[in-house]
Amino acid sequence: MNSTMTVLKIMPGRKPEKITIPHTLDAMQYLVCGSIQAIYPYEDNVALVCNEEGKLLGLEGNRRLGTDIITGVFYVVGENGRGNLISLTGKQMEKYRRRFWDPEYFTPAEISRLLFAFFNAGW
Repeated sequence: MNSTMTVLKIMPGRKPEKITIPHTLDAMQYLVCGSIQAIYPYEDNVALVCNEEGKLLGLEGNRRLGTDIITGVFYVVGENGRGNLISLTGKQMEKYRRRFWDPEYFTPAEISRLLFAFFNAGW
């Protein structure tokens, strides 16, 4: 396994940024300011890694993902098909740079509604 990964960092209100991080749990958690959650919403071996408690902590809304809103900093990283996180390929980097290029803005009320719906669903 490589000691670093090249990922696409997405911060609220900003354009995506290509960065290289150490391939360690500490580095991945540091980037999102807490415990990580990997989401696999796409079919091309990528994961979105975010703070798993982002909404509970009141982190700022970042980008919409379907009917959900990812809060706080997140990053897009490659996945090797066996659950291991790896660097993005050049093609993936460009695809997700375009996908997340335009910052989105959300009110705290929008995020609260999602959190309320989550808890109301019996989770």
